[in-house]
Amino acid sequence: MSESDQQPRRGTPTQPWTVVNAIAQPWRAAPGWGRFVKFEDPDGPRWSQYGFNIQVLEPGDISTMYHGEGAQEDFVVLAGSCLAIVEGEEVRLEAWDVLHCPEWTRHGFKNDTDGPCAILMIGGRQNGEEYEVEYPYDATAVRRGAGVEAYTTEGDVAYAGTPDYEVEAYRSGTLPGA
Repeated sequence: MSESDQQPRRGTPTQPWTVVNAIAQPWRAAPGWGRFVKFEDPDGPRWSQYGFNIQVLEPGDISTMYHGEGAQEDFVVLAGSCLAIVEGEEVRLEAWDVLHCPEWTRHGFKNDTDGPCAILMIGGRQNGEEYEVEYPYDATAVRRGAGVEAYTTEGDVAYAGTPDYEVEAYRSGTLPGA
């Protein structure tokens, strides 16, 4: 018996640990909405406490419709620059800025620059499920093309008429240093 087997243990993992590579994973892309990669095994269970992805916005792309949700979200700009719309205010984010959004903070992103912007996005979950979401009307978000015309809690309503994401392979040069 090894020394590590003789130590007390406060708990055991409920899922297997994994290593996931952003370049090896399938990416999803939609015109005007950027492209993203999720860091979960596409054939495995969802991670129970949080999910995260990297989204790359080309010039003019938006990340999501302006929204708030019942879980904390955090965003790290890995490369480039973009405009965040937070609680109706426009905030410039540059590489290595971190935007922390406590639950129900309304937010969205638009790349209003002439180069790509890569954002690491991390959001809370409860038992593998996302929290409730609202899509409020906000004049600033609508002006930037990232807002709904009327309040809704239905994603299908908020994203009606937007293009579907298509699965694609990693595009060389998408991530700095990769």
